[in-house]
Amino acid sequence: MPLFALLLLGMFAEIAVMVAVGNAIGGLWMIALLLLGTLVGLSLVRRQGAQTMAAFSESVFKRRQPHQEMADGVLIAAAGALIMVPGFISDVAALFLLFPPTRKLVSRRIARKAEAAALKFEHERRFGAGQVVEGEVLDVDTEPVVITERRELR
Repeated sequence: MPLFALLLLGMFAEIAVMVAVGNAIGGLWMIALLLLGTLVGLSLVRRQGAQTMAAFSESVFKRRQPHQEMADGVLIAAAGALIMVPGFISDVAALFLLFPPTRKLVSRRIARKAEAAALKFEHERRFGAGQVVEGEVLDVDTEPVVITERRELR
């Protein structure tokens, strides 16, 4: 539910910004600016994707783990999806992901969160989730069950 609310809020923000820009510079100029942003963004996505693919190939060739290249590829793909969404806020977010220094900051933060989640998962797997159930232990004396008759199953 929070993701849906966030997407809905983002959609309303995009519309509000487009209306404000359209009122400031005119509707046709706003559409032209959106198209120009999409074209420039797609060319940047293509170029950054090619550079990342070359870096990925090089790290595989040198037998290194391509963790950073894979993270860059995922973030560039997310930037490509954001570029395709009409709006100025999504275009700015995509450009933020396409700029290598900011992309590296985002990928490091995602890696730290993933590592923390993996450590938490491993701790819960080894030691349990830490849930305590209140209750009493009853000591019940029972007699052992003795089987006196033996039957064969057909």
